[in-house]
This record gives sequence, C-alpha cells and structure tokens, in this order.
Amino acid sequence: MSETPLDEHPEEAASALLEVVHQPLPHDSALRHVQGNAPYIDDILEPEGTLHLAIGMAPIAAGDILSLDLSAVRQAPGIVAVLTAEDIRGRNDVSPALGDEPMLAAREISFHGQPVFLVAATSRKAARLASRLARYETRAEPPVVTVADARQAGGTVLPDYAWQRGDADSALAEAPHRLEGELEIGGQEHFYLEGQIAFAIPGEDGDIFVHSSTQHPSEVQHIVARVMGTADNAVTVECRRMGGGFGGKESQASHWAALAAFAAQATGRPCKLRLDRDDDFALTGKRHDFLSAYAVGFDGQGMIQALDIRHDARCGYSADLSLGVIDRTMFHTDNAYFIPASRIASRRLKTNTVSNTAFRGFGGPQGMLAIEAIMDAIARRLGRDPLDVRKDNLYRPGHLVTPYGMEVFDHATMLPLIETLEATSRYRERRHEVAAFNAQSPILKRGLALTPVKFGISFTLKHLNQAGALVHVYSDGSVMLNHGGTEMGQGLFVKVAQVVADEFGLPLERVKITATNTAKVPNTGPTAASSGSDLNAMAARIAARTIRDRMAGEAARRLGDRPEQIRFRHGRVFAGEASMSFAELAKACVLERISLSSTGYYRTPGITWDRATKTGRPFFYFAYGAACSEVLIDTTTGEMRLEAVDILHDCGRSLNPAIDIGQIEGGFVQGLGWLTTEELVFDREGRLRTHAPSTYKIPVASDIPARFRVDLWPEANREDAIYRSKAVGEPPVMLAISAFSAIADAIHAVKPGRPTHLRAPATPEAILDAVDHQWRQG
Repeated sequence: MSETPLDEHPEEAASALLEVVHQPLPHDSALRHVQGNAPYIDDILEPEGTLHLAIGMAPIAAGDILSLDLSAVRQAPGIVAVLTAEDIRGRNDVSPALGDEPMLAAREISFHGQPVFLVAATSRKAARLASRLARYETRAEPPVVTVADARQAGGTVLPDYAWQRGDADSALAEAPHRLEGELEIGGQEHFYLEGQIAFAIPGEDGDIFVHSSTQHPSEVQHIVARVMGTADNAVTVECRRMGGGFGGKESQASHWAALAAFAAQATGRPCKLRLDRDDDFALTGKRHDFLSAYAVGFDGQGMIQALDIRHDARCGYSADLSLGVIDRTMFHTDNAYFIPASRIASRRLKTNTVSNTAFRGFGGPQGMLAIEAIMDAIARRLGRDPLDVRKDNLYRPGHLVTPYGMEVFDHATMLPLIETLEATSRYRERRHEVAAFNAQSPILKRGLALTPVKFGISFTLKHLNQAGALVHVYSDGSVMLNHGGTEMGQGLFVKVAQVVADEFGLPLERVKITATNTAKVPNTGPTAASSGSDLNAMAARIAARTIRDRMAGEAARRLGDRPEQIRFRHGRVFAGEASMSFAELAKACVLERISLSSTGYYRTPGITWDRATKTGRPFFYFAYGAACSEVLIDTTTGEMRLEAVDILHDCGRSLNPAIDIGQIEGGFVQGLGWLTTEELVFDREGRLRTHAPSTYKIPVASDIPARFRVDLWPEANREDAIYRSKAVGEPPVMLAISAFSAIADAIHAVKPGRPTHLRAPATPEAILDAVDHQWRQG
C-alpha cells in the first residue's frame, strides 16, 4: 500500500478548494431508509437449498450438562442437521483473544441460554420449534448474577488494574473536606433495529463467503477461519450496512457468523442465522454495569485535592472486550477536571451472565458519570452552584496532566465552550427560575444542570489505529471507493465519499460507495472508538491523492503546465485557462497505460500507551462538548419529564454538519435512555427478564422535549485529523449526564442541603427511593 505524507499538500490550500466536504449532505442511504428498500442481510435473495438455523440454549445459568438427548430434535419435521461441539472441525472458540468463549458449550454452562447445539432446517420456524425439543439432565449451581454477588464470590475475568498519581492517602487525610460514597450504574441493551444475523455461502475448495452484520469484518474472518480449521484466505466477509451496531456488533457478531459458517461447512449448503429479538437480548452482551466506590477530598471552594475510586464492573462469564472497556472507564474518570492526587482502580468481576461488551462510549460514560456525581455531591456539601464547582476544577494552565500522565494539550476549548453554553442556555437566569418554582411547589420539583464532556479519541490498543482503502477510477471518469470502515447508520460512508469526491473535484454522485469486504481491504480494525472517519477518510484520501497525482502528470503533459499547477474542480481538470473533462483525462490515462487504481494506508501518528508501565499518550486528541438539561419530577410517583436541552458540541471543522448534528441528537437520546429508562433486570436464576420492548424501555419520540437545541462549536481541530474535523460518534452519549444531574438536582430540592442518593438508571422507582432517602435523612 502507498503511504503518502499529507504535509506535502498544505491543509489551507486544500480547504480553499473544497466543494463537497463540510457540506450538510444527506446520508447516502437516507432515501432508501425512508422508503424501506435499503437491503440488509435478511433481504438478500436466498439461493436454492438455503438452510435456516436456530440455537439450542442452556436451561440453567451455572453448572454442568450431565446428558443431552437430541433425538426428538433430529426427528422433527424439516430438520437437515443437528450439530454439537463434537462436530467442530477447527477450534471451539469464538473469543476475540483469550480463548475463553466456546462457540457451543460441551459440558460446563456459564450463563442462562448459552448456545449448546445448532439446528439446521428447511425453514426458520422448523428450526426454532425443533430447538426446543432437547432433553437435558443438568447439575445446577447457584449463579453469580450481580456486581454484589461477584464481589462476594471473588471471581474475575482479568487481573485487577489501577494507576496512581501522587500520594492520594495523604492528600485525602489533609483535605479540609471529605466525602465518601458509592454510585450504582446500570448497564444497557444495544437495541439495534437489525438484530444479529449472518448468512454463509460455501464455495469451492472449502472457501466460504459470509454476509455478516458486523463492525469488525476482519475479526469475523479470523474467527470463522479458526472454527472451520482453515486459513483466513478461504474466508471472505462482507457487510454493506448494519441496522445499528453501537458496539454490540464489534466482537459479538463473530459468534453468529461462525455458527452460520460451521453449519454451511457441515451441510455444504447456504445457511442463515437470524436471532429472534428475545434471543438476541439473552445471548448478547450489554453495556457494563458498575458499583463505583469513592472517597474525595476537597477545599472550601470545592477544588478537588484527592480522589480514591474503585470501579467494580460486571463483566459476565468471559473477558470479551472488558480489558479495554474498563480501562477507558478509568481514563475518563477525570472527565474535564484536574485531580492533583488520585488512585483509580478497577476490578473485572466474573458472573454467570452473558459477557458484557463494547457499547457506544466503551466504558467512558460510566467513569464520567461517577466524577459528575462526585461534583454534584461536593457542591451540595458546600452549598455552591454545581456549575461553579465544575468550572473551578477544569484543566487549566499549570494543571494539565491527567491521572494517567497525558497532558491535556487542547484544554483551552473547554472553558469558552462551557461559558458560551452557559450564556446561550440562560443557565443563570433559569437557575433562579427553578429555585422560585421549587419554593412554591411541594410535589413537582424542577432540576437544572450543565455538565461538560472531554472524550479521548483513539483506540487505546495501539495496533487498531490503522486503516486501509482501495480506490479505482474507471475510464469513463466514475470512481469506486472501498475501505475497511463499516456503515451502521452513522454516516461514515458518505463522509469518506465526500473526501474522495473533493480530491478528484467531482460531484458526490460520481463516487460509488461499495460494501466493506475483507477480500478488498485486508487486516482492518473495527469501526469503533469514534475513529471511523479519522482513519478511513485519511486512508481513502491518500489512495485518491495517489491516483490524482498520476492523472495530474498526464494532464500537465496534455495541457502544457506543471503537475503541481493542475487543479481538479467541477468535474474538470484545469491548467490555467485550459481544461478538459475529468472523464476525458481518465480515458487518456488508460490509453497511456497510467494506473488509475491505488490503495491507501493511514496510521494515527504520535499515540502510544504502555499498559504495563502506565505511560504514554493514549489519545490523538480530545473531543469536547457540554449540555444543559432541565427536568420536572413528580415526587409522589417518581415520574420525570425532560423539559429542555441545550447542547454545544465540538466536532472540529465538521466534515458533514447534517450527519454530525444527527449523531449528537441520537447520542444524547441513547444516553438519556441509559440513565433514565433502560433497566436490565435478572432474576436469581440468572435469567434476563427485560428481554423485549414490552419490558425494556428505550426512549420514544414523546420523551424528547420541544426545546432541543444543538449547536456546533466553530473551532478547528488542533491536530492534523482529516480536514481538521473531530470524531462525533461516542462523545454525545455523555452529554445526557446533564439530565441525570438535573434529576438529582430536582430531588435535592425536596430537602436542600442534604446528600442525594440516586442510582442509574433514574427510573421512577429509583427517583422515589432517592426522594424517600432525602426525607429520611437526619
């Protein structure tokens, strides 16, 4: 692959010629989405002989299978094959790295519903009905279900991890004020519209082609090859689009793709596996839930002097991505605040539940929620406005080193952004209005909060910060674009296409977006960590620029100028006053045997993180934002209504403002669900009881206030990201912490001056418990 240094082309000169980048263009599939004809995997025409798969699920959460009778399953109508762990030709392992996740359990059962066998039938209904006919003899054990259970049991999926800055114990002892507490933070179901699905089609010589709804096609390729006992080059994985991912299809899509490929290998026929929504809930991991215990020392103004915090996370039965997720919880425990002395620790607790996994924010929201709750607690202890305490603790000159040793080099964005939102949202005036309302309203209480976000952008696992792209220019001047990023509705494909279109000076419709495919761009990282555009747009730009430079040489020869003077604009190629169409130049290049195809490769510069020594620069830059939320609660029922939201968010120089504003709105609402309505409930047998829309409540249109204002902060990225833009996928989730803080503010108004104890999510039950606690304190 070619790797071109971008500093040979000054950013300012390039930006002056941009006509497609920075424009608020629609998503490339927007019209098809609205019309309902955007094809997903379940819409692909099925070849003759396609089989449909269903999973036989364990009836216990912990223990052993003593015997398994599948005779009734095999004799059911329409059944072609019933497969168990004994039929696997390769390795019975679908884990991302540690070898701790069997594709099919053979004896030991680690969570309720764990896959035990696979049914292949002529119809999906036949497969599902047959899968329920198995007869188990088991020896059940009491399952470890909650964080509290896991603390008592003492099992972990990975070693404990911590870092320390300064002498936290001495600083705590010497602080004028000290608070201790524990915050209960719930998990969250991804609830993507398109559930987990894979469609495997066998080819010649043992090859397999897998359509997978995945954020990480290369990992699916590796794991399918592992299970089949073949080389990676025998497996091709393709994904044109997902109906949502949110992290739930980063590592966990591999399991279903591997099962589909396993069945296709065993039967020699195409095999499709689409999980039912209830089964999808039961079989896939969630956002990690936590108990975070802390002690914080501070002075009379609320300036933090020391923090000692331990995050205990429920990880499930295997490691999955818990190493990186909980690390990022630790990385974001400071949020936007300087903490002179700190001890930030974590435990990755093992439970008899499905393994938790990546979720938008990747652990960062939990760490950020903890420190924001601490800020609110400090303000209440001192009787200060929480916003003033927050502003006083922000990173500032002379106080710029994070607890993990990285300097916050772009800190200057945060305070002006907060103060701008403070003014535009009328925070101070509304604070007085809220106080006046609460003084005369004994039942209904209003709450108001303005909270910041500082989110680090990059994978903390260094080797994932790379991307590849493939660009072709055809002889008619049309362009084909492929790269390793995946499209899950977030608008990555259109952003990358905008960049390529401007490199060639073409209208966007001349760039053909194609499905992500491991046979075109190999060894890709996941589309995650908010880095999709940063990585893939850079790689595509490098590929397009390589071709453009070749074409410029031919244009210079034909038009009588130097290559560096050639300009590509409006579908034409200019040398001074002379010009020719892009299509004419493309045809001429083919006739002159000039290659119009190129790969591009990009790796994020300047980042490194040594986990063992706890040193380095884990993030390329930080994305900033702030949100002001106002709520109304009923202290007799626990009902809550979000009254108003004002958001100011930092996207750098946005590649596509329309897409980015959509991401901000959607991220906030998803965060709102996590913190207010989306509650995961397991029973004592380890069964998930909130496993469908009837029992698991995501936000709906009526939860969105009439006042929902989103503005973009007009400041370019200080780092050389693609056209000085910033990532926008994950940071907006944490803007919803303002709503949680506003709810706590409303509860505090019941009896001001007393500590508030609110767990997340702040459901009506949680609000009533907190109100009751507010009344009962001394």
